[in-house]
Amino acid sequence: MPIAFLRSTRPIAVLLALGAAVYSAWVLEAVLGTGLDPLRTYVSELAAADQPFGGLFRSTDLAAGLLILAGAVWAVVRYRPRGLWEVTGWAALAVFGAATAADSRLPLSCAPTVDAACVVRETAGLVPATHLAHTWSSSLASTAAVIGIVALTVAARRGHHSRRRSLLARTGPAIAAAELVATVWTLSSIAAFEAGNGTWFLGAGQRLQVLLAAIWLGVLALSVAREKLYE
Repeated sequence: MPIAFLRSTRPIAVLLALGAAVYSAWVLEAVLGTGLDPLRTYVSELAAADQPFGGLFRSTDLAAGLLILAGAVWAVVRYRPRGLWEVTGWAALAVFGAATAADSRLPLSCAPTVDAACVVRETAGLVPATHLAHTWSSSLASTAAVIGIVALTVAARRGHHSRRRSLLARTGPAIAAAELVATVWTLSSIAAFEAGNGTWFLGAGQRLQVLLAAIWLGVLALSVAREKLYE
């Protein structure tokens, strides 16, 4: 493979942009008629083993995770990150991609927010081990996404000395702040649901969380494509 191709930023941008697009496949629920309330259900419940379109959403999660992972690894080869923020950001993005791909291979067997029997089986430990594994992989993916968003946004802003900053440097802080708010909302809603106090519009909070992550990935891809991420 030619060295010039390895050093190009275009493949990184394409991988990240495609990853962002495929990661947003959950919006298809608006036309597929999944039967799940988007305001109150987990996004991952779309991919549950007992859901009619579970196979589709598991496939898109796998593809998105692998695309993001590949883009992050290629970026490490291209940029050779040195600073703490750069290293942390690209490493977190790679973990995010890997955890998202793993998440797709560890689906829920049922949808707990709409299936009372599913909750009973979970409480009694009568669900497959993938339920617990899914919880860990989802938590890892969400945490890594937040860390990557914050770290690479800071790196982009610190790395710019010219008057014209990259799109990420200019818009990243607002997206990162909104992502943190959406994450707090989601975690609070999960805690409320697990305590038996309702869902607190869990689905809306989590969908906002993943939507913002996809938007940020798109902004990152554009900044990389224009070769103005750090320059």
